[in-house]
Amino acid sequence: MSETNTVSPLRQRMIEDMAARKLNPHTQRSHIFSCKRFAAWLDRSPDTATADEVRRFQLYLVESTSICNRNRIMTGVRFLFRVTLRRHDLAAEVWHIKEPERLPPVLSPEEIKRVLTMATSLKAQAMLTLAYGCGLRASEVVRLRAGDIDREQKIIRIVQSKGRKDRHVMLPAAVLKLLRQWWKARPTAYDAGVAPDQRWLFPGRGQHQPLTTRQFSRLFKEAAKAAGLRKTICLHSLRHSFATHLLERGKDIRVIQALLGHSKLETTARYSRVATGMIAKIESPLDELSAPRRRRVRRDSEKPPAP
Repeated sequence: MSETNTVSPLRQRMIEDMAARKLNPHTQRSHIFSCKRFAAWLDRSPDTATADEVRRFQLYLVESTSICNRNRIMTGVRFLFRVTLRRHDLAAEVWHIKEPERLPPVLSPEEIKRVLTMATSLKAQAMLTLAYGCGLRASEVVRLRAGDIDREQKIIRIVQSKGRKDRHVMLPAAVLKLLRQWWKARPTAYDAGVAPDQRWLFPGRGQHQPLTTRQFSRLFKEAAKAAGLRKTICLHSLRHSFATHLLERGKDIRVIQALLGHSKLETTARYSRVATGMIAKIESPLDELSAPRRRRVRRDSEKPPAP
């Protein structure tokens, strides 16, 4: 885990363990960074750590970083102990802190319309419309290929997204219209030698590489600034807004779960807490207290029947 260019035997073994388990490349980089940080704090190789040092490192992280970063770092360290070093005694010393539950930031339909209208280019408008209109993650938008767009069935195939899962989402007519316009203006510098259905919908600056999520995020921030939005939002807010607006329109939560690709219904259900349209329509019991009381109609059952 040294800082030199040469890969230490311990790091190489950890890389092999992660590759054997098919961990996402981003996850692998995160785990390596976490162990490097632990080694820097320890000032020696992590395989010589003691239980007390693992405890003190976690106390140090509590004071020096956020809960999210602290949990992420310790996840990588625990992988090193549990899998690579087979030190289950040290892995048992790792604990996680429950992160505070925060409501996802959601834009109103009017704000969404302003963002899409103020997109700085046709490419930005097409990508942002895809993110909101189909509920896609940023990584899913940038990695779309021409063959993923099924015009006949009016669906978009999302191939091997988060959790290595495939899924289908709808293809709105407005999205298809924008994609047709973009395909005519799309740069074709790196299309040579690539099958038509394998070409990136949004090619990047590098050869045979798609646009990066960082560049996509920059396009969103430019559009949000031009639209005059002052909320603390990010590109993922478009996906949050997609789910919330569908829920407010009465769509079945199971359908929304399938469109978003969530494994657990609880993950989708959190949008019910930010569906302001649904919340505003709920009648408070206070309304019953202030409503005029209805007069009860007395039935004169004691009156004798007419002769």
